[in-house]
Amino acid sequence: MKRYVIKRVVSSIIAILGAATVVFFLIRISGDPIRLMLSMEATNEQVEALRETMGYNAPLYIQYGRFIINLFKGDFGNSLHYGQPALGLIIERIPATLQLAIAAILLASVLGILAGIVCAVRRNGFFDMIVSFFVLLGQSVPVFWLSILLIIVFAVTLTIFPTSGNYGLLSLVLPAIALSAYPAATITRLMRSSLLDVMNEDYIRTARAKGVAKWGVVFLHALKNAFIPVLTVIGLEFGVMLGGAVVTETIFAWPGVGRLMIQAVYNRDFPLVQACVLAISFIFVFVNLIVDLSYTLFDPRIKYN
Repeated sequence: MKRYVIKRVVSSIIAILGAATVVFFLIRISGDPIRLMLSMEATNEQVEALRETMGYNAPLYIQYGRFIINLFKGDFGNSLHYGQPALGLIIERIPATLQLAIAAILLASVLGILAGIVCAVRRNGFFDMIVSFFVLLGQSVPVFWLSILLIIVFAVTLTIFPTSGNYGLLSLVLPAIALSAYPAATITRLMRSSLLDVMNEDYIRTARAKGVAKWGVVFLHALKNAFIPVLTVIGLEFGVMLGGAVVTETIFAWPGVGRLMIQAVYNRDFPLVQACVLAISFIFVFVNLIVDLSYTLFDPRIKYN
C-alpha cells in the first residue's frame, strides 16, 4: 500500500510538472503582455525597459528555468493585472469553485445513481426508455446552450433565480444544474450497465436462490461491486468540474477560478494563468488519488501491489 501511494505521488508530481511546462510555453504564444500593461503612446524604449524589469527579455529557456525554480520554492509570482500574489488571488476564488463543483457533483451523483439503479432493475421498461432519452439529451446538449436556456427560462422569464453572480443558495441552483447535466447522464449510463453486468454473477443467483428480495439483492450484494467504475467516473467528473467549469462560471459570472483564468488569459497575465492551471492540476490529481485509494472500501479483494 505504502509503495503504491509513493508511486502515485511521484507520478502525480510529474503530471503537474508536465501541465506547468505545457501552459508555460502555450501562454507565451498568445502575445506580449508588456504591450497591454503600457499605454498606446508608450515608446519602444519604455516597452523594452519594462520588459527587462519584468524579466521577459531573457531567452525562453532561462525564463522557464526561473519559473521551475520559483515553483519549487512555492513562489507563483505576482499577477501582472492585479499586482497581487497569484496564489492569493486563487485562494480567494477556490471556495466559490468548490461550492459550485460540490453542488453539481452531488446533484449529478444522486440523480445518476438512483436513475441507473431503477433502469437496471426495470430494464427495457417505460422508465428505462424515458431516462435513456434524457441521458442522450444530457450528453448531447452543450453546456453553454443549456446555461443560456436556463437563464432565459428561470431567471429572465419566470424570475425565480438570479441571472448571475453569487448571492446565496438561489444563485447556485442554475449553474449547478447546467454543470451537472453531462456528468449525471454519464453516471446514469455507467450505473445501469455496471449493475446489469453484476446482476449476472453467480453470487447474485445464489442470493436470489436463498430467497433474498429483489431490492435486497441490489442494495446488499450487487451495488457495492457495481459502484467501483461509477466511483471512478465521479472522481474524474469532479476533477473536470474543478478545472472545466470555465464556461459555466463565465456565463453565470460566478466568481470562481475558471472565470479568473479566462480573465487572466484575456489580459495575458502569465503568472496568474500558470498559477490557475497548476492549482487546478493539483486538485484534479489529488481527487483522483483519493478515489483510487478508496476502492478497497467497496471491494476488499483489491490489493495495491
